[in-house]
Amino acid sequence: MKNLFDAERVAEIKGRLATLRPDSERRWGTMSATQMVAHCAIGSEMATGDHNPPRLFIGRVLGRIIKPLALRDDAPMKKNSPTAPSLVVKGDPDFEKERARLQEIIARFATGGPKGCTTHPHCFFGPMTANEWAVLMYKHLDHHLRQFGA
Repeated sequence: MKNLFDAERVAEIKGRLATLRPDSERRWGTMSATQMVAHCAIGSEMATGDHNPPRLFIGRVLGRIIKPLALRDDAPMKKNSPTAPSLVVKGDPDFEKERARLQEIIARFATGGPKGCTTHPHCFFGPMTANEWAVLMYKHLDHHLRQFGA
């Protein structure tokens, strides 16, 4: 499975991120490209343990059922999937600053390997192994880069 412990996948994501522009047109959803990059940075910080939102009630009920379905193969995430409130970005942050922040988090996650992963549960899916975090990180970034044609 594609994941962010694989150097080829990291290079792919970084290359796609480099093609993104602040005015890239979205194919679905409501976020701007800048909001999406900031959203992905916050989401990636969950995997490193830099952002530890509380478990969502709906995740406590459905997370363990949906997690194996979401992470079972390389199928892309569905369009317009719900977003945890702590990952919603309002306003218009600085695009280049957020892109650099996301690139740094991706690099830190990839080089840290399994030992660099958080043990804090995901806000929806609950407890995650390092490999599950690596797969989810790739899938989440791929999902949003496809959202903007990158």
